[in-house]
Amino acid sequence: MQELSLNILDVAQNSVKARATLIAISVEEDAAADLLRITIADNGCGMTPQVLSRVTDPFYTTRTTRKVGLGVPLLKMGCEMTDGRFSIESEPGKGTTVLAALGLRHIDRSPLGDIGSTVVSLIQCNPDIDFVYTHRTEKGEFSADTREFRAVLEGIPLSSPEVVAFIRAYIGEHLNEIEGGRV
Repeated sequence: MQELSLNILDVAQNSVKARATLIAISVEEDAAADLLRITIADNGCGMTPQVLSRVTDPFYTTRTTRKVGLGVPLLKMGCEMTDGRFSIESEPGKGTTVLAALGLRHIDRSPLGDIGSTVVSLIQCNPDIDFVYTHRTEKGEFSADTREFRAVLEGIPLSSPEVVAFIRAYIGEHLNEIEGGRV
């Protein structure tokens, strides 16, 4: 995948398929440590130790529509290529946490891409799942939590066009603040 936001989308879609009701996506750009940390955690069905041991094998997938699963293996490879690290923790009935740490300034690191649109797409396409998106840089931090949006919206679906437009603007504005106009 050419952008890390697409890896995040793929891993989050795995969480959706695992029947998660809450998916937390965290992106931290740590310039001092020269690290880009991405964490995707869910409260889905989790994986057995046997499945977990094979999840980074590109020729292993639980999908019936194709014989390869490249999202997680490509993310792991991206971490390794940038002197970073990759880990997955999972427990049946409790959920899964994926941690990807990449060299922030490493020449081989894929760009983060349009993370705002990725998060908005996840929310729009999965309006019954709660998402918490947190992003940190040296300039600040913000969080977008669909549970907070739901509390204010009083029954208006998160997938309604007006709500999607608001969430898109909210995330875009806050990303622009903490990324110093790079968005």
